[in-house]
Amino acid sequence: MLADKHILLIVGGGVAAFKALDLLRRLREQGAKVTPVLTKAGAEFVTPLSLSALSVSKVYQDLFDLTDEAEMGHIELSRAADLIVVAPATADLMAKMAHGLANDLASTLLLATDKRVLIAPSMNVRMWEHPATQRNLATLKGDGVLVVGPDEGAMACGEFGPGRLAETPDIIAAIDVALSDGPLKGKHVLVTSGPTHEPIDPVRYIANRSSGAQGTAIAKALVALGAQVTFVTGPADVPPPAGVRVVAVKTAKEMLDAVTDSAPADAAVFAAAVADWHVANAGDSKIKKDKSGLPKLEFAENSDILATVSQMKTGRPALVVGFAAETDDVIAYATAKRLRKGCDWIVANDVSPSTGIMGGSENDVTLITADGAEDWPRMSKDATAAELATRIAKAIT
Repeated sequence: MLADKHILLIVGGGVAAFKALDLLRRLREQGAKVTPVLTKAGAEFVTPLSLSALSVSKVYQDLFDLTDEAEMGHIELSRAADLIVVAPATADLMAKMAHGLANDLASTLLLATDKRVLIAPSMNVRMWEHPATQRNLATLKGDGVLVVGPDEGAMACGEFGPGRLAETPDIIAAIDVALSDGPLKGKHVLVTSGPTHEPIDPVRYIANRSSGAQGTAIAKALVALGAQVTFVTGPADVPPPAGVRVVAVKTAKEMLDAVTDSAPADAAVFAAAVADWHVANAGDSKIKKDKSGLPKLEFAENSDILATVSQMKTGRPALVVGFAAETDDVIAYATAKRLRKGCDWIVANDVSPSTGIMGGSENDVTLITADGAEDWPRMSKDATAAELATRIAKAIT
């Protein structure tokens, strides 16, 4: 995958900068050409000589290098590579990227590039969790910047939590995904996943047993075929895959808003198990158990996300795929659902407790289209996702 690929590696200033040396070495082992860019802060942790020796390439540091700038070096650097990787991406670098600052070579390259950018954040846990960093992260994801990590664990500063640089194999896997070419290259696919949580009060909610595993597998399979994927996920048990733009939501309303904000898309796969109802009289304070009796919950229907997108007059994706998780008369209900919602395909499955499908590692689906129902053999959710992604690619390319 990485053979003959050109990667521009920006090394930020943090303790984890030493890991960039291992990352560089392993990328070279896989046949990639790596051009290092070392920030002033990064040079406090690793030397230009080390990066140069491992990359067998010149290390770029200064924005105003007269020799390079005579040929517009920073523009050439920003566009000659297949991918720009920032590892470690410090809070400072992320802030510069989010706000469009360009006061050194690294930030200027990142602002001038027309290539995909993958960042591997690394910083103190308090810095990572600071609202400013989280705002910047959301901005970068919204701009299409890919993110891998950070991991959780003990840090050099003695604290514990999220903020550790992702492990080298994980970064390389994310690079593989970012560089993948396939039939869906240039296509934008929207995927929803996981359950939604509908509040009863600030501490209680209505949900379902969806783990998000199938939606995550579908997003991963689509990325592997070269798609740009927007992944709108409820509070799932399974973490989102690398290489996607993640939009985290909780309620059905938030999911609908995220879906409409992510338009346009070439295809949309609605694998999320969205709650049909929400509590219209949800409490602002915790509902207490007292002598007044049981609380009376008033339910209201949630907006139908699948139907909303399927019936769009303008901007409708070329292919809309819904899911039907049923416990009785699966094919009949799913066939009727496809017609009622107006979507192109329905992936139907039996989620009766005896099947072990919901929350399990396997799926047993029937693909329902205008041509009829096609039973697929029971297989892993990853295999199901791969087959569905392949069908999607054939349908929209």
